[in-house]
Amino acid sequence: MNSASKAPRIWRLAAALSIFAAQAAWATSEPVRWQLNMPEGVTETSKHAYDAHMIMLWICVVIGIVVFGAMGYAMFKFRHSKGAVPDKDFTHSTKLELIWTAIPIAILVLSAIPATKMVMAQYNADHTAKQAEMTVKVTGYQWMWRYEYVGEDVAFISRLDRESDALRQDKNTTQAQIAAKQHYLRDVDKPLVLPADTRIRFVLTADDVIHAWWVPALGWKQDAIPGVINEAWTEVKTPGVYRGVCAELCGKDHGFMPIVVKVVPKAEYQAWLASQKPQPVEPAPAAEAPAAPAAEEAPAADGEQIPADDGQAG
Repeated sequence: MNSASKAPRIWRLAAALSIFAAQAAWATSEPVRWQLNMPEGVTETSKHAYDAHMIMLWICVVIGIVVFGAMGYAMFKFRHSKGAVPDKDFTHSTKLELIWTAIPIAILVLSAIPATKMVMAQYNADHTAKQAEMTVKVTGYQWMWRYEYVGEDVAFISRLDRESDALRQDKNTTQAQIAAKQHYLRDVDKPLVLPADTRIRFVLTADDVIHAWWVPALGWKQDAIPGVINEAWTEVKTPGVYRGVCAELCGKDHGFMPIVVKVVPKAEYQAWLASQKPQPVEPAPAAEAPAAPAAEEAPAADGEQIPADDGQAG
């Protein structure tokens, strides 16, 4: 088989692989293998970032097609084997230099218009939006997270789930065991439960070193710094489970402190919150009243003592 017959097969294989990768990996809110694009997310913040990314992506695609298309055409059309000679007027043309300088400037200016609108929309959402309905305090530790529902008397530690932790520390763990464990190293023992369609304020800090709380589907990342209180907010419309990680190198187990956010309908959240609150302590049963004293001997009419009845037959 000659090289000419091999070429079409190579191109067909490359095309098939690219189509498969694009279909299998076009991003969702949860990363997947062979992912080619960033996740769209589930909040307004993440959607603004995604839209800005897609605008620039397609602009770059068009630029790439035009530039590489022109290069390919020039190399094929004006190749030396066809007798082409260099055009000195073309390479040193002031008019052309002005054109290919002005076009990138115009592209940058036009790209800045939608980007600025999205940044302004996010700024307004941060500073002039409706009041938060609840506050969650997030504290980073080596290597776990503490969540406190401010004003609700509910707080707990969230850490890597025990099964993943056992598998990662066992030297005899096989790849088959890891593959069988769903969400290996990405699950926790207690997820952060949040209500859907609710504006939530986060305050973040740390107890020991700098951490960073990051859930890509929410569209933001915030540092947790000892002695500093940082703020963020979110509002998720769609119930679901969204995963993240600590995004700041915080020590040897930095890679083993995942984040899991479980967004549920409001009614389900209220039921969960009630189940997490300390149960009222039942009062101790009242002490029984002391038994009545035994009857005393009553004096007889003639001065003799009559013993009290002791319940026994005489």
